[in-house]
Amino acid sequence: MVRDGIFYALGFTAAGILISWILGPWDALPLFLLAAFCGWFFRDPERPIPVGPVAVSPADGKVVAVATEANGQTRISIFLNIFDVHVNRSPISGVIADFVYQKGKFLVASQEAASSDNEQTIITVRAQDGTQVVFKQIAGLIARRIVFTKKPGEFVQAGERIGLIKFGSRMDVILGPEWYILVSPGSRVSAGSSVLARRAGEVELTLAMKAGIKEPALCQT
Repeated sequence: MVRDGIFYALGFTAAGILISWILGPWDALPLFLLAAFCGWFFRDPERPIPVGPVAVSPADGKVVAVATEANGQTRISIFLNIFDVHVNRSPISGVIADFVYQKGKFLVASQEAASSDNEQTIITVRAQDGTQVVFKQIAGLIARRIVFTKKPGEFVQAGERIGLIKFGSRMDVILGPEWYILVSPGSRVSAGSSVLARRAGEVELTLAMKAGIKEPALCQT
C-alpha cells in the first residue's frame, strides 16, 4: 500500500473509533468500511517488468483510444476506473526530460475531450538513444489530485513507480512513428507489465521474471 492509503485508512479508522465510542459501533461502520476501502484502493502490487525495446503501460485500466496525432505520433489513452490500481509507472527507461503541470477541467476521464481539456501533468522521458515518450497523468471527474514523485533530470527505469492519480482518471501515452503499437481499444492493461508497443524492427525480449532479472528497488509514492 502507498503512504497516502495508510494516512487515509488511519484517519477513517480513528474517526470510526471515536464515533463508536460516542454513538455506538453501528454508527461507526461506514467509517470502518471507508478505511478498508482506502487500504484496498491504494494497493501497490509488485509486477514483472518486460525488458527490451518495448514501452510498457504506465497505468492499469482499459484502452479507450488509439489515435493518430500530428507528426506520425500515436496516442494511447487508458481509462482507470475506481477498481484499478492507481500507482503509475514509467513506460520506458530514461531521463525525465520535461515535466509540465497544466490546469484544466474535471470532465469524465473516459471522454475524448479529457485528453486535452482536463487538469494534467505532462511528462517526457528521453532514452539514451534519443527516443522520447510523452505520457500524461490526467485528472477525472472524481480524481482531483495528481501525484508525481520525480523531478526533471532524474533517471527512471521502465516500470518504475513515478506517482499516482487518486480515484477515477486517465493516462495518455504518446509514441513516435518508430513504435509498433500492440494494443487496441478495449484492451485491458496493467501498469509496468503490459507492453503497449515495441520499437519497429526490434525483437521483443522475454519478461524480466523469466530472464531472472528482479524489479529494482523503486521509490514508493
